Amino acid sequence: MPCMNWLDDVKWDAQGLVPVIAQEADTGDVLMFAWMNREALQKTAELKRAVYFSRSRAKLWFKGEESGHIQTVHDIRLDCDNDVVLLKVTQLGHKPGIACHTGRHSCFYQRYDDGQWQTAEPVLKAPETIYKT
Repeated sequence: MPCMNWLDDVKWDAQGLVPVIAQEADTGDVLMFAWMNREALQKTAELKRAVYFSRSRAKLWFKGEESGHIQTVHDIRLDCDNDVVLLKVTQLGHKPGIACHTGRHSCFYQRYDDGQWQTAEPVLKAPETIYKT
């Protein structure tokens, strides 16, 4: 079993969480932002699969557990202040990969343009066909 001291290097917030950015390894696209607690980061490193912490459900969230849109993790990085994690991932389950619960490639699909937010990426698959109700 690997030493867990590396987890102590992370600056966890008051709720024991750290922000995480998932970036597509091949394209460099920023796919999503989420949170991890210590257990989620440890499991992500062990499984080479993205595991986040859902604040709304107060539990671990294995990315793709409902949608099938799993993220295989190639690289885990920590920023210079030790308070943000970057995952370099391959988004599985649909081509092109869907990371967003809205059925889009990226959660960052809205672009500011001339005083308003414009939708910049199409829905690749309707959310109601992805998730169980």
